Amino acid sequence: MISQTGPLWLWSGEGGSWHFFTVPDGQADAIRAHRFAGPQRGFGSVRVEARIGDVAWRTSLFPQKSGDFILPVKAEVRRQAGIAAGDQIEVALELL
Repeated sequence: MISQTGPLWLWSGEGGSWHFFTVPDGQADAIRAHRFAGPQRGFGSVRVEARIGDVAWRTSLFPQKSGDFILPVKAEVRRQAGIAAGDQIEVALELL
């Protein structure tokens, strides 16, 4: 289980806006090891079960050129967890 605290941030671009949480490079070693241990997924993604407070969902982490991974946080999760862009949140991740 990986646990990290940081800001929820908003990316706006062509096609809409998306909310993300960044898992920094220092926490990403276990994710990279897990990613290369099994079958490769599209875009180098890694399946996870994510949890913010009492809200859990299954999704994927996506690698960035910086070495970080980003976690998309969909609207329903944000609503249930009562969070918005700019909030400091704690995310727990279980690699699947």
